[in-house]
Order: sequence, then structure tokens, then C-alpha cells
Amino acid sequence: MNKTCKDTRVIRTSRVFPNDINNHNTLFGGKLLSDVDMLASISAARMCRCECVTASMDSVDFLSPIRPTDAVIFESFVTWTGNSSMEVFVKVTAEDLTKGTKNIAATAFLTFVALDDQGKPAQVPSITPETEEELYLNKTGEERAKARRTRRAESKALASKLTSGFSEQK
Repeated sequence: MNKTCKDTRVIRTSRVFPNDINNHNTLFGGKLLSDVDMLASISAARMCRCECVTASMDSVDFLSPIRPTDAVIFESFVTWTGNSSMEVFVKVTAEDLTKGTKNIAATAFLTFVALDDQGKPAQVPSITPETEEELYLNKTGEERAKARRTRRAESKALASKLTSGFSEQK
């Protein structure tokens, strides 16, 4: 069954609270990454209506700081699909609640893999983009997927050279 990007869209607005702030008086990056992954996982589940796991979080770009006076608007949707994997784009907008101005604060691409009842990769539907933004992201999705496959192979090669435990310094 074919789905549109709109079928997978998730939008959430949050406030920035004092416990979300780092020592620079901006939103802590780890908090933002956690929220990005959570929203993207909902888009992935809407796409395939089954369990999904995060396979990669790549191309996370922090473009401008998010301040305590901001609301944070997250928008995620599936942009591209493979056989059992799907790419989810997340756009993070900061809205200054005192001035009413908005700017894109971060963007991210994540890959999720759909799982069947036995925890094995499952086929995902194809995605149909409709808006200009969705069409652009979909058109460039295969290129990003190839780069992820290359990077994953490089990561596996690196991991094979690493030790699995902690090394003690003397």
C-alpha cells in the first residue's frame, strides 16, 4: 500500500523549561536529539504500522540556538523508503514567544527499519511526496541512503578494530 508524506507527518510544539537548558543558556542538544528520535519514531510507525527501530541518526545540524524564551516546533515525516528501511526528516523551528519570530533551528535525517512479529526486517510501503519540500527531499533520498550504507560499512570496519572493554591508563 502506498502512503503520502502527509500520512506520516507528526507536529509537536513544546516550551523550553529550566531543566532543558545547558550552561550556555540554550536548549541542551541531548534533549533535542531525544525529542527528534521520539517524533521520528512516530512517523516511522505511521508509515508501516508495525514496530520500528532507529538504525541511524545522521546529518543532525544545529543551525541556531534555542533559547528559554522560545517554543520548539518539531515536524517529522517519512521522505524516502527502501525495502525495510525508511528515511524520516525532522525540522525543528524555534519561535521566540516574546517577539513572534520563527527560524529553523535544526534539521535531521533518521533511518528506521520496520520489524515483523519475529523481530526481522519487514517490507515497508512506498512513499508518495506531494509538496515541493517533500518532492525535493524524496528526490535526494536515494543519494543519502547510499551515503549511509557507505558510512555504516566504514563504522563496522572501525568497530572491528576496537576493543569492547575499557582500557586502563597506566
